[in-house]
Amino acid sequence: MRVSRRTLLKTSAAATLAGTVGMPFIARAQQAEFTYKFGNNLPDSHPLNVRAREMAAAVKTETGGRVDIQIFPSSQLGSDTDMLSQIRSGGVEFFTLSGLILATLVPATSINGIGFAFPDYATVWRAMDGELGAHIRAEISKANLMVMDKIWDNGFRQTTSSTKPINEPDDFKGFKIRVPVSPLWTSMFKALDAAPASINFSEVYSALQTKVVEGQENPLALISTAKLYEVQKYCSLTNHMWDGFWFLANRRAWERLPEDLRAIVAKNINAAAMNQREDTAKLNASVRDDLTAKGLIFNQPDVALFRDKLRKAGFYAEWKGKYGDQAWSLLEKAVGTLT
Repeated sequence: MRVSRRTLLKTSAAATLAGTVGMPFIARAQQAEFTYKFGNNLPDSHPLNVRAREMAAAVKTETGGRVDIQIFPSSQLGSDTDMLSQIRSGGVEFFTLSGLILATLVPATSINGIGFAFPDYATVWRAMDGELGAHIRAEISKANLMVMDKIWDNGFRQTTSSTKPINEPDDFKGFKIRVPVSPLWTSMFKALDAAPASINFSEVYSALQTKVVEGQENPLALISTAKLYEVQKYCSLTNHMWDGFWFLANRRAWERLPEDLRAIVAKNINAAAMNQREDTAKLNASVRDDLTAKGLIFNQPDVALFRDKLRKAGFYAEWKGKYGDQAWSLLEKAVGTLT
């Protein structure tokens, strides 16, 4: 079949025109009205990021593509302290952060990390979904940040070491341990006579690998997903503090969303938090066997000895004074008397 040059040009022009006419409609269908970044410090495979991806997909569907939440795991947008600065300035719209680190800005947020306060998850959720959590969220709001209703689970923290198991308080004497950049952690491990070093999570693996520190403390799920077992030998089930992630939003970015979109986003974030709590509990229940198979040696110390050490060192009395009677009474209402 022979096609004349004139016919070819006419066909090409028609196709170009059709494409040009259709392009604005395609762009409008694909381009979100609100594209927000969500940064966090956890590995991509951690339950928080697994559920966050589901949440982002649900938000996009339920808002008809108007809201697109892009997820940046593994400290891609900077360290915790970097992202805390960005969430305040608007460089990042969403950020999940441990209350113990957020305490550098909002002191009340670290109270859930008081050493050996929570005996189990039932007590944690009674406090954090109840009066204590409401008190903390009110304090966060005063710092010009938005915070979602449900805190995400990071789990009970355990102590790992490359040199020796931690069986009793004396084993902490002079022990070089990495702690997050948070006054509460530093205070607690100093009260246990350890030598804490504040290091951002993005640098933990290398600090352990190069022996800058002997050990660290994190929930089992994170010890697994961050592969810390590769550079540690022992894991002592100290359960010394419970830690969670508050889901924060830049206030200006949040208020730019129309009210109906805000409701959809908040609903899905809080639902994802509840699912992630279940995931983390299941993972922590099963991951011990996996970590044992990878060579980590577990031991179960008597936590009452460590609580007594902190009480005698004046740790609880000191922090009761820092948090104030109201916050401390809400904590003790949930967990019992500490001082």
